[in-house]
Amino acid sequence: MKIIEIGTGYTPIPAQISAATEIVVEKLTTAFIDLGEEVELVDIMAEDRKENALPISEVKVPKMFRKTDVQLGVFHKLKRVVYSVLLAMKLRKVIRENENNCVLHFHNQYNLFMFLLFVSKRIRKKAIIAYTNHSGIWNQPWKNIEHVVKKKYFQELLSVKKADKLFLLNEKTKQNVIKYLNVDPKKIHIIGNGVDIDVFRPLGEENILKIKHEYGLEGKKILLQVGSVVENKGQLSVIEALNNVFKTHNDFVYIYAGNIVSAEYQARIQNHISDNGLQEKVYYLGTFKPGKDLNELYNISDATIIASGYEAFPLVTIESMAAGTPVFFNNSVSFEKGNGCNYYTLECLPELIENSFFENSIKREQKQIARIYAEQNYAWKQIAKRYLQGLKQIG
Repeated sequence: MKIIEIGTGYTPIPAQISAATEIVVEKLTTAFIDLGEEVELVDIMAEDRKENALPISEVKVPKMFRKTDVQLGVFHKLKRVVYSVLLAMKLRKVIRENENNCVLHFHNQYNLFMFLLFVSKRIRKKAIIAYTNHSGIWNQPWKNIEHVVKKKYFQELLSVKKADKLFLLNEKTKQNVIKYLNVDPKKIHIIGNGVDIDVFRPLGEENILKIKHEYGLEGKKILLQVGSVVENKGQLSVIEALNNVFKTHNDFVYIYAGNIVSAEYQARIQNHISDNGLQEKVYYLGTFKPGKDLNELYNISDATIIASGYEAFPLVTIESMAAGTPVFFNNSVSFEKGNGCNYYTLECLPELIENSFFENSIKREQKQIARIYAEQNYAWKQIAKRYLQGLKQIG
């Protein structure tokens, strides 16, 4: 059985920015290869692709559409459509060349929607169509999202229905697609994202002190947030909730990093910082390439916070835990709570910070527990094995 992993077209793989889905595609492909599977990665054409050993087959797109666009505006959508149409043509040829037990594994709604639109059912039947739904919006009560899904996520709605194998990241999404979309439960498999436990790992105390010095954060208790700067991620809500903690503790800081998707939202954050005199308490560190630099951020932090209104399965969670840094998780998001995760509400966040950072400091044992949990449950080879079980399951 040959597996065709399909890049989204957002940014070339290996990703040189923190692009979660593209990281998943890269690491899953690598894990399949390590397990001895026959794999090909189909991805957008790129002249500046990062050096790698992946078996990549490129989809040629006009030069103007090869640039990574993080603003997610009209041009971004047009790029996705152009890539997806050309991808469909490419995959039609791939199916013809690999008619025996070929699996096409999609990770993006545009990609699969255009494939279903431009490739005939007769040809599609010669391959197994697998789809992983990475969208966080589905992990909410159906009454809250039904209108948005039908209006803005109609491509994904069709993708979820038409896939032969459907991989979901959480139980709530599974419940929604079974109950409201009448998807056959037999084709659904819940599999979380993985983590590279060799890259994301605890560092020694000497290294941590050195890195803190480089950032000018010596002697600080640090709360970290990693993710796109956009309203759903909730950075401003966290800062507002912690105003009194900032005033009470001179050694407490909040740092955040990620692509600025909404310049307006970032401006609101900066205005709040300025209006409340938090320039020495809140720091935006910019964007980070996946890997070593991001691991250093996790290591110098006492905890990582995920404040999103909704998520599917954020990589940040298990990257942080693999680095030995506990995670504070917004109670409004349904997520499998493992060792090293703590739920909170905005109302109780100051108390959680007080208890965890000051009254009962996060101990070495807690860091070890978080690391062990990530190792035992989310190493990429383990995740790849679960995918293979689902792909090879008959029916």
